[in-house]
Amino acid sequence: MLGTLLQSVREYKKDSWLTPLFLLGEVAMEVIIPLFMAELIDQGISGGQMNLIVKYGLILVLFALVSLIFGALAGKHSAIAMAGFGKNLRYDLFRHVQRLSYANMDKFSTPGVVTRLTTDITHVQNAFLMILRIAFRSPVMMIFATIMTYQISPAIAMWFLIVVPILAVGMLIIMKLSFPIFERAFGSYDELNQVVQENVRGIRVVKSYVREEHEISKFQEVSLRIFTQMAKAERILSYELPLMQVVLYAVMLLISWIGAKLVVSGSMTTGELTSIFAYSMQILMSLMTLGIVVIVIAIARASAGRITDLLNEEPDIVSPHSPVTELLTGEVEFRNVSFRYSSKATRDALSGINLHIHSGQTIGIIGAAGSAKSTLVQLIPRLYDASEGEVLVSGTNVKQYELRVLRNQVAMVLQKNVLFEGTIKENLRWGNEAATDEELVEACKAAQAHEFISAFPDGYATRLTQGGSNLSGGQKQRLCIARALLKKPRILILDDSTSAVDTRTDAMIRRVFRESIPDTTKIIIAQRIASVEDADQIIVLDEGKMVDKGTHQELLSRSAIYQQAYYTQTKGEDEHEHAAEHELR
Repeated sequence: MLGTLLQSVREYKKDSWLTPLFLLGEVAMEVIIPLFMAELIDQGISGGQMNLIVKYGLILVLFALVSLIFGALAGKHSAIAMAGFGKNLRYDLFRHVQRLSYANMDKFSTPGVVTRLTTDITHVQNAFLMILRIAFRSPVMMIFATIMTYQISPAIAMWFLIVVPILAVGMLIIMKLSFPIFERAFGSYDELNQVVQENVRGIRVVKSYVREEHEISKFQEVSLRIFTQMAKAERILSYELPLMQVVLYAVMLLISWIGAKLVVSGSMTTGELTSIFAYSMQILMSLMTLGIVVIVIAIARASAGRITDLLNEEPDIVSPHSPVTELLTGEVEFRNVSFRYSSKATRDALSGINLHIHSGQTIGIIGAAGSAKSTLVQLIPRLYDASEGEVLVSGTNVKQYELRVLRNQVAMVLQKNVLFEGTIKENLRWGNEAATDEELVEACKAAQAHEFISAFPDGYATRLTQGGSNLSGGQKQRLCIARALLKKPRILILDDSTSAVDTRTDAMIRRVFRESIPDTTKIIIAQRIASVEDADQIIVLDEGKMVDKGTHQELLSRSAIYQQAYYTQTKGEDEHEHAAEHELR
């Protein structure tokens, strides 16, 4: 886990190494200062020699200034290292997420990924800073101060060797008890983010159904669970400070008692006792600050585990070692293809699909909700991989293509229209970054979007809010179609992407497809028969199986599923029943 995270330090290794070096200098100065304080007391003040008081006073000021400089430099480089580490870790995690397939991402919820990229990385960042500064400084300070104490009084130094292990064991027990609770609490943070995201995304539905109180109670329930878990963990951690304080005061009393006896007997000077008090405070304060580090690490350890779980998730869809880098035609073939979403699934989502689509054909796909229509087409650009059988494009198994090559030649307009914050022009250029303004207009005219875009005061420079929420459903669909057309793909897949436009506009879009992109293979998933009735072939899916295929007229004459859909949509249910009765006679 630690090795995985430290890979993100990269160009900030220099700052990470300089921090402990400067801290070493700072600690050395702080350890030397009590020695000169002892000399100032014993020789200057007790001896009544003003010149020695001035001399040792100036030396102490010099050491304090040097310590300050070392501390400031350590602070500067540790801040750079911490911020840089956090920046790189966010980049590495986000970049890795982009490489994961749909199947990979199904293991991690969207709120879980968001929490890892925000809260969890902040916790790890803070722990990294603490480790660089406190976790290095405190042990070094304890070692140096203990050595100096031993030089003055071995009897007193021995007590530190007894106390430190006791405190260390106490802190380890506290950390072990609190860690599992923090781990559960961060899992609850994922749920909290999910509740917030669902509410914000569906705020119109929430308000229209007057479900605000229900959503508030859901939020409150998860929030209360986090409170309970965090309070329990913090309650365990709260024992750390009293433990430290008891040990601190006990040791100080012990030193006072032993030191006083040594001073009275003449075995120790007043200045030496003063320096031992200073070293004792350095040792015990170092222990206390280490306690704070333990708390931060306990919190960060749970976050680090969640981050590395995601970083270590191996993409299950990758380009082969010697990939095919050219895709010549839009021919598509499914050879005995079956697919299931996970090895634990009890049945296949798709089963025994055999289908051959010639380049340039228009293929319609219909079926009831849940019949795996979207799943079928997602196998073409390898958003998922077939569990059995082969999917071929241009005569080559899709697994042999370089992923970028394959996906650049397959344009998909999904059921959920995804637009990003920015201008209409910027969103369109997702299809082709180098597209000219004329090409944008041409694509929008083909998608029947140019007219409504031109009606906006800013035209193509109109800014869209997140998700394109300032557009209607039909407008968003037409923009997504235009964006796909700008790719000039070999294969165009429309996944129920004209459901929000009127039948006239739908017909115009299909006519443009026939006339403008005759060589592009077009696969149209639709609920409306009118959207696919002029297709070269129509595929009928039912419960993941291809139960029939043919032209509109062929299916209308023999497919019960197709007939039911057609008559329901065009002639009404009563007329469909009449036709069915007539057929039975």
